[in-house]
This record gives sequence, structure tokens and C-alpha cells, in this order.
Amino acid sequence: MLRLPPSLLLLLLIGCSDSNVPLSTQQEAAAPLGPVAAETRRFNNWLDKEYHVETDFSPLSKSRRGDKSAHGELDDVSESALASQLQWRRDSVARMQSEFQRAALDEEAQRSWDLREYQLERQEWSQPFQRHRFIFGRNGPQSRFPNNLINYHEVSSESDMQDYVSRLRQSGRYLRQYLVRAQLAAEEGIRAPYFDYERAISEIDRVITGEPFSDGDSSALWADISGKLAALLEAAIIDAKRADELSQAARAALLGELKPAYQEIRAWLVADFPNVSEEAQGAWSLPNGEAYYAARLSTMTTLPLTAEEIYQTGAREVARIQNEMEGIKRQVGFEGSLQEFFNFLREDDQFFLPNTDEGRQAYLDLADQYLKAMYAKLPDYFGILPKAGLQVRRVEAFREQAGGSAHYARGTPDGSRPGTFYAHLADMRAVAVNRLENLSYHEGVPGHHMQISIQQELDNIPQFRAYARYTAFSEGWGLYSELLGKEMGGYEDPYADFGRLSGEIWRAVRLVVDTGIHAKGWSEEEAVQYALANSSRPELSVRSEVRRYFNNPGQATAYKIGMLKIQEYRARAESELGDAFDIRAFHDVVLGSGPLPMAVLQTKVDNWIESVRQSD
Repeated sequence: MLRLPPSLLLLLLIGCSDSNVPLSTQQEAAAPLGPVAAETRRFNNWLDKEYHVETDFSPLSKSRRGDKSAHGELDDVSESALASQLQWRRDSVARMQSEFQRAALDEEAQRSWDLREYQLERQEWSQPFQRHRFIFGRNGPQSRFPNNLINYHEVSSESDMQDYVSRLRQSGRYLRQYLVRAQLAAEEGIRAPYFDYERAISEIDRVITGEPFSDGDSSALWADISGKLAALLEAAIIDAKRADELSQAARAALLGELKPAYQEIRAWLVADFPNVSEEAQGAWSLPNGEAYYAARLSTMTTLPLTAEEIYQTGAREVARIQNEMEGIKRQVGFEGSLQEFFNFLREDDQFFLPNTDEGRQAYLDLADQYLKAMYAKLPDYFGILPKAGLQVRRVEAFREQAGGSAHYARGTPDGSRPGTFYAHLADMRAVAVNRLENLSYHEGVPGHHMQISIQQELDNIPQFRAYARYTAFSEGWGLYSELLGKEMGGYEDPYADFGRLSGEIWRAVRLVVDTGIHAKGWSEEEAVQYALANSSRPELSVRSEVRRYFNNPGQATAYKIGMLKIQEYRARAESELGDAFDIRAFHDVVLGSGPLPMAVLQTKVDNWIESVRQSD
């Protein structure tokens, strides 16, 4: 069993500031600054400067955040670059330890100190397994790169379009670096499952089909380029001659750099395919696979849990939630077994919109309605509210998968690009309408959009914390938000409430299935059959999800573990504070310091409880 690193254990022992007052406001109120406040300001400024250097490693991530300072560059994704980044982080933490004294900082800054050390330790855990992560799998560079250009390379000037072309000219180098990494992993016997090969080949074909790569309609990239040029032309930012020059430059880069690189990747995938196992296998089958999976569980849950502990937690939660499902089944008057009720929900037409463009638009419109109603209720449950806008969109055709999971993409801190709730709508029989309400709360508000927007908008934490990612925290909050939506007045339709339970039991099923696959040697079909027997999710969606778990060991365990911990912390606060418990204050404590490892969140909640007691 992995142990928590010393820095994270230390976080359990220190007191944590529960104030969500911006640091700038605190500092202005304390004039002149005392020694702790002055040192804290110096430390936070240093952290922001370090983070500015760190962001230079990923120009694409900068563009996703609305930062155009490296808009014409692509990341160096080679193994040597990854080694350099790890060494930089080691050096940065060493500089922090030599230039500052932790005891001289205020409590929030001490938390930043410990999180900085924790991030390094987490990266050190992952380094020995660098080649274990499948390159051309789900959300691999074959689809992620065009998605970045289309959705995150904002073009509002001629130079922005020149930067777009510059990135296309570098695409050959960028994509081939990923190819080399996949080849190195294959030499060690590390290959993605067969369905990832199939998916990557299919996605490549969709990216490089259509103008200018082949006859037919415009490819997704060409349509994006043409649309962005047309917008510049319409705004009189460029003239027709310049638009044509930029169009020709983009065409040349697509045909001369991007297409050949995609073709090389495709050719390698086809040639290597015979070496791939005909049956998908879990992490146990990889070199040092048991240690790899243990590291993944620790990273994803931010807790020292074993695979067996997670498996047993999942089994208990499946049984508990099924008892609640039985109650709704009786409420709606269904007389068959729970499994028969699952089949009814999978097959009856009333739970699905037509598999047409009109049906897809109706699905998006319904999600908008749920979110609009929830927005109106937020002030009753939260003091800190998100400023960024939210939109609901269908996933682009080149990366859309029937039965694929909905997901959230963050907006920019300045609000120039809203957050986006993406839905896969290739097959409307894979997206049951009675599950849309809880999905909207999870991906939108009070879920991911709220949590991620707030963390980006906080000014009481340094930037590296605003963009940190702890899956148990973010996905635990998303799942907690599905249940919170009921408390806030949602799910008036019992079938929608069953959809909520279907979402929750699915996350409990994940605990069993993920550990079953990666620690117990379950086959793909065993995992599918367990999931079908214990949830109402459509079979197409189940099969897509199970493949996701093979692709990303441990990630699926973070949702339910995170939710259970947030519920545990809230229950303790309600029990100990009684009438003094304030739901708005509790939620602000959870979200008011950005994402945190679960043990750190526990300490913060415990200190808040004590502070409320002392103030009474």
C-alpha cells in the first residue's frame, strides 16, 4: 500500500486559514504589512513568477487559458523535454526551500508550500511509469491537436492567423514526437488495447478526409481555417488578397506537414496492430503493472487506498443505491424486477429523443433549461459564485463517439471564452433523457463549471493552484453536485431522480470495474456484464465506458471516492455544529481555496468547524 508523502501528511497537522478574503484585500487592510504578511506577499509573487516559467513548457495550454504569449508555438512533447520539466520542478522546489522559511508564512501560504512539494512528489511517483500511459488512445494527440486548434486557438487579428499557420508548420515535429514515444513504449511491450488502435485510426481518417486532403466537403480543420479567415475579412481586419495568402499558407502546411505526419502515425498503428492482444488487458499485464496501478490509485484518489479497499467500497455502494432504486421503481408502479426496470429504461422510446438533428438540438435546449433553473438557486447555497459564462455544445464530428462520455472544458479567466458542457450525440439512443438533468448539474452548475470557474477567479491563491488538478476533488465535487441538485429542488420527475441514482450507481460500479480490470484480471466482457447487471446505462454507453477504464487505469475511482469524502466532511460539520451549520459557508470552504487533495480538504473543514465553534 502506498503511503501519503511527508508533505501531504504535514498538511493534516497544520492549521489552515478558512478566510476566503482575497490576499490583496488582506494586505491592503494591514498597512504597514507585518513580517508574516510581507513574507507571504513575497512568497506568492515568487510562486507566480515560477508558474509563469512553468507555463512556457506548454504553449497549447497557454492558448487554452486565453494567453497568446506563445500563440504560434507548439509544445515539446519528447521524452527529453519531459525529463527537463521534471528536473526544473525539482530545482524550483529546492529554490523554494532555500529562499524561504515555511514557518515565516501565513497559513494559506504554508498550504501553497506543501502543495508545491506534493506536486513534485506526485510527478516523481509517475516518472518510472512514463511509458505506461497509452499515447494514441482516448483523447490522444490525433484528436486532441485539431481540437486545440479549432476550439482554443482564438483568432481576432492577422497575427493570430499567422500563429495558426505557424502551428500547422510545426505539426509534423509535434505529432512525430508522440509517435516516437509510442514506439519506445511498444519496444517494452506496452501497447494500448486493440480498440484504441481502431479508434485512433478512425480519428486520423476523419481528420485528414475532405478538403484540402481529399475530394469532398471541407475537413474539420479546413472549415475552421476558412471560417476564421472569413471573420477577419468581414471585420475588415484583412483584405481579400491577404486572406488568400493566409489560406494558401495554411493549405501548404496542412498538406506538407500535418497530413504526412498523420499518415506515418496511421501506418505505424496498422503495422503494429498484429502485436496487440486480441483481448484487452488491465494494468496487471504491463511491466511492473501492480506498482503502476497502485501509483495511479494514489494519484487519482489522493488517498492511500488499496485496490481491494476500493473494490469493497464499490460493492457496498452498489448495494445501497440499488435499495434506493427499488423505492423509485415502486413509486412509478413498475412491477417487474430491478433488472427488468433497467431494461425498460434502456429500451422504451419515452426516454430518448429522435436520432435527428432536431432531436439533438432538443437535447441541448433541455440541458440549457435545467442549467438556467439551477443558476437561479445558486445564491441560496453558495456565497462565492462563478463569473464565467457556460454553453452546451455537441462534440465535433471528428472526435465524436457514439456513447462517449459528456465532459466539461474550462473557459478563460477573463470570460472571453465561456466554459463548455460537451455532449456526444452521434447516437441518441446512447443518451437517455432521464439522465440529462443530473448530467447537467455534474458538468455545469453546481458542478464542474462552478468549481473550475471559481478556482480560476479566486485571487487569494497563487496561480499554480488555480490551475492544479486533483481528480478526486474535481470529480468528487461533480458527483456531489448531482445529489446537491436534488437538495436544491431538482429532479421533480421520479424518472429523472432515478437518472440521478443511475449516475451515482455508475460511479460505484466504476470502483468495482476499474479494480476488477486492473487488479483482478477481469476481461472486457466480464466488466461489461457486471456493469449491465448493476445499472440502467445503455449497452452502447457501457461498452464505451469500460474501454475508457482500460485506457486510463485508476481515473474512474476518483469520482465516488471524492464524493464520499465530501459527504463525510459535510456530515461531520452538520453533526458538530448543529444549528450553527451554514451550507453556504461550508460550500465556500470547500471551493474557496481551489482544488485540494482530499486529506488537505479534510483539515480545512475541521479547522472551519473549530473556528465556527469559537465564534459562537
